[in-house]
Amino acid sequence: MPSVTHPLQAASLAGHDAFVEGVEFSSNGKYIMSSSSVILFIGLKSKKKKDDSSETATTDLEEKESINGERKDKAKHSFKGKRGNAPVKTHRRQFAILKGHTGDVYDLEFSLNGKYMASTSQDRTVRLWSVKDFKEKEHKYIRANVDFDHGTKVNFSPDSSEDTKQQQPVRFRAFITALANGNTIRVFKVNKKKDGSGASITGEFDFPVKHSAEIINIAVASSGKFIMSCSRDTTIILWNLKGEVLSIIDTRQMNNSFASISPCGKFVASAGFTPDVKLWIVEFTKTDDFKQVSRAMELKGHTAGVYHFSFSADSTRMATVSKDGTWKIWDIDVEFTKKQDPHLLITGIYDASFGVYNNMLISMSPDAYVTAVAMGRTLGIFNTENGNLEELLEEVHGDDVTAIAWHPSSRYLATAGGADRQIRVWHNAAGIKVQIDDLQGRMYRAKNENVKERLEQQILEAKSSLDKLNLIG
Repeated sequence: MPSVTHPLQAASLAGHDAFVEGVEFSSNGKYIMSSSSVILFIGLKSKKKKDDSSETATTDLEEKESINGERKDKAKHSFKGKRGNAPVKTHRRQFAILKGHTGDVYDLEFSLNGKYMASTSQDRTVRLWSVKDFKEKEHKYIRANVDFDHGTKVNFSPDSSEDTKQQQPVRFRAFITALANGNTIRVFKVNKKKDGSGASITGEFDFPVKHSAEIINIAVASSGKFIMSCSRDTTIILWNLKGEVLSIIDTRQMNNSFASISPCGKFVASAGFTPDVKLWIVEFTKTDDFKQVSRAMELKGHTAGVYHFSFSADSTRMATVSKDGTWKIWDIDVEFTKKQDPHLLITGIYDASFGVYNNMLISMSPDAYVTAVAMGRTLGIFNTENGNLEELLEEVHGDDVTAIAWHPSSRYLATAGGADRQIRVWHNAAGIKVQIDDLQGRMYRAKNENVKERLEQQILEAKSSLDKLNLIG
């Protein structure tokens, strides 16, 4: 149909290749969301080109100051060569480089016992790496083929080998992946080979397809009672271990950017286009039958959408990173049933040159001393107590960081480099230094001599760890 120009028209937005079914402005007036395949137009202005009466939509994005207080040019962050081949700096914090994938690396996760790390790639494989081999030149792994598809997310099941009496497929030596093309969950089982020479991995079954938009994260509750999947629209699905739907949550956040399960296995949280992070509590009966999902609390304080979040290992704190240029630490150990709200503990600033970082990730170390923020190809390690930047590692991969994962000991952090097809493992020297400062403060305040001696011993052990890594100073 021919277009007609009207004098009141401010802009014409093109981009959908199917019927546009809906349009909505954000509450602050800065964004328009249109639905077909979803396209987001940011900071719209109408602008006429010279010698051209047509109008185009352009972005009005101000660059903010970086961590170091300097304004950065967007071109400085962009690499115009072949994707994945951007120059990589050498860092002395680097512990290991894991090579072997022949496609983009999408996701990482350590097993709860810290013995293995799983990675999933566009090359149609999931690989289980032996953590004890990280220090070796050769890195051993067990390969699982993802037949007729590839995994975009990977998540270990709880290590419940003592619970074999229930014969439930996901609870015993297993992991799950999100399938890119199938857009569902596939369960893999790890079995010992009959000759005792190692382990083999087999795909057991796929969950039924229920999501109508791309799955962006999956997780298994530490209790082993349910599995969560989240898609890019506003849908979160809770499943039992057989792949039957327990509940469907509508987050009402215009679109989801991330969702996960708390380490305690009680809460499901989501982030999206709106600035709040929402938490639900998942309840079961005493006989482990699913009971209900109900709203628990919200994290309110960001002024723009939240990219990503993570929980502390004890599920008492959360870390969030937002488009507003800040990351925050929250205390969620509250009596939400009595309407108590989470407490904001600190607000930190990251390098927020808008339009540069399409995807940001945040992950609190299991010991909660530091928080890692991935910004494009840069990795910032922040002090969780005061928000200070402890360490900035630039150009850590040849492509943007696609995943970050902490080892349960907090001694190592692993990052995936997307199209550079590599996984890098980093010493957490910053975390050890923050730990030493904390222990010294506690020793100074301690009045009991036995407590002082124990803290002094812990300080010596932490300093010894740094000394062995030759990372003091």
